[in-house]
Amino acid sequence: MNKFDKEQILHTSGVNVLKCMRCGKCSATCPSYDEMEYHPHQFVYMVEKGDIEKLMASKSIYKCLSCYACVERCPRGVEPAKVVEAVRLQVIRRQGANHLTPDDIPALLDEDLPQQAIVTAMRKYSK
Repeated sequence: MNKFDKEQILHTSGVNVLKCMRCGKCSATCPSYDEMEYHPHQFVYMVEKGDIEKLMASKSIYKCLSCYACVERCPRGVEPAKVVEAVRLQVIRRQGANHLTPDDIPALLDEDLPQQAIVTAMRKYSK
């Protein structure tokens, strides 16, 4: 366990993972549930326990749509999507480069692409 990674993720996300009671409501509402190895409530619990390396190696960090459905559903105000984004950002920082810049977007646009996909891409890859 890398204590620095856990502290950085907690700081970046601003989430109090100790508030999670692991009810699973966040995961039950996640539209990417079937695609994810680790689900929103598991992200929160794994960060709480310091199991960061498994999360950072998981493809689940890129399966999250950043739709914030999990945030809306949480009865305790825990924000699992922010935890997922913080883990993803930690991976990007470790790699030393972001995946996407605003200047890259015009070349990627097509008429069938929903506007939400553009906003989500910027949330995911421009930090």
